[in-house]
Amino acid sequence: MDVIIKILQFFLCLTLLVGIHEFGHFIAARIFKIRVEKFYIFFDIGYSLFHFRHKDTEFGVGWLPLGGYCKIAGMVDESLDKEQLSHAPKDYEFRSKPAWQRFIVLAGGVTMNVIAAYCIYTGIAYGYGSSYIDNTKNVYGVECTPTARALGFMDGDRILSLDGKQVTRLEDVQMSIILSERDVNIDVQRAEEQLTIVISKDNIKAIRTSEQIDNLFSYRQPFVVNEVQSSEAKKAGLQSGDVIVAVEGVREFNSMRYRELLRPYASERVCLTVVRDGVEREIFTTLSSDAMIGVSMKFMLPLQQKQYTFVESIAVGFKRTNEVIADYWKQLKLLVKPQNGLYKQLGGFISIGNIFPSSWDWLSFWQISAFISIVLAIMNVIPIPGLDGGHIMFTLWEMITGRKVSDRVLLVAQYIGLILILMLFIFANGNDVHRLLK
Repeated sequence: MDVIIKILQFFLCLTLLVGIHEFGHFIAARIFKIRVEKFYIFFDIGYSLFHFRHKDTEFGVGWLPLGGYCKIAGMVDESLDKEQLSHAPKDYEFRSKPAWQRFIVLAGGVTMNVIAAYCIYTGIAYGYGSSYIDNTKNVYGVECTPTARALGFMDGDRILSLDGKQVTRLEDVQMSIILSERDVNIDVQRAEEQLTIVISKDNIKAIRTSEQIDNLFSYRQPFVVNEVQSSEAKKAGLQSGDVIVAVEGVREFNSMRYRELLRPYASERVCLTVVRDGVEREIFTTLSSDAMIGVSMKFMLPLQQKQYTFVESIAVGFKRTNEVIADYWKQLKLLVKPQNGLYKQLGGFISIGNIFPSSWDWLSFWQISAFISIVLAIMNVIPIPGLDGGHIMFTLWEMITGRKVSDRVLLVAQYIGLILILMLFIFANGNDVHRLLK
């Protein structure tokens, strides 16, 4: 069921964002009275699942869920339609329009994806506000992955600053490390001692080139009982405010690890060590068939929340969109340098699908959709023939030099671009399969 929910979210997101992208091309073309022959969500190779005609345009849904397209009359595109180039340009065709109009049509898809991301981030700010765990007030420190421990960090360390800048959000640390091209200095508080851990460029490169980049840190908090829900837990004597510190004698501070400790005891009677009013005691209870105690956990971390007015949300949406664009652009620049090793992290449909949570959550869905919308926008401006960026590059050349690139050159470039895109597609999804098999 979890996989099905991920797949449904993935296809809903893809359908929405591809539709928005192609609508950008469509509306720009219609503004300049350019005929749009087809507007499709997904590809209709051989046949379509659904289609209808309105005026000069055939609208439809294809069977191959790898994107979508908007077939503009007189434009050399992924359809590789040579027949339309055999006659003189007609006044309703793309190639008969001035370069500046063609540029706007080509940039329409990217522009719409950025606008969509901005609208989503604005809507999230207005509808949900913002919330984050304030790292500066987190007294419990962090939980470290094996990679973080190898770098010198320990469970319970409090992350204070990164290169002299105070860390207010723990999630920003990971990205700052990955994107850094020099040594990173992180100040931590460990018990009564304050020390600086230096992550060298070589270590950063090793993290990038690992098979999979895991988060180095996560927040830790004690398992404090908020509400006793099951009859078994009530009968055992568990109470709100109890702090669970061990399962069958195995001590653990971080609440996130208790699921792992409890799993082997599904439907069995277990001994829980709890602290109540400063005194440790043992409580015996029977777990459910899915290894649950039957209590809810109290959130102990310092959560900062803020609501925004509609006007404030507009500014927040604009700022968030710019931040995501800047961060992803930095990642892309590192990706194209083979020595950085980030190409190993490139993923296809499985990686994208795994971004979505296994349970349906609209806030997560819209946050991920906004991010992917920006990814689509940035990837499409890369000057590779076959992508919008390739067409834009040739059009800019014409606008600067006054010399139009011939249809023959555009057609050859389109073939080369499609081969490059296919190779990238195979490589990215091959990485997914490789990781899945391992």
